Amino acid sequence: MELRPLFDRIVIKPLKTESKTEGGIMLPAVAQEKSQLATVVSVGEGGLVDGKEVKMVVKPKDKILYSKYAGTEVKFEGEELIVIRQTDVLAVIE
Repeated sequence: MELRPLFDRIVIKPLKTESKTEGGIMLPAVAQEKSQLATVVSVGEGGLVDGKEVKMVVKPKDKILYSKYAGTEVKFEGEELIVIRQTDVLAVIE
């Protein structure tokens, strides 16, 4: 099965955050900051959004930086994923 986003939406998988500080202290899950780095899993086709044509500039397997509070978290086939809009992508990491 595949999770295929519609229009200008992108499915991403957040990269794991460090659970240890630079000093070696282990942080509980509630104290860890949410990662803003992710790998693109799948990309919508673009199309018309609010009357304007949207062309998708990211592709699967791209590493991206995205807005901190963007998207909708979903659990799909045991994986934690987030569905965001392309406008929530701040940068592609090359």
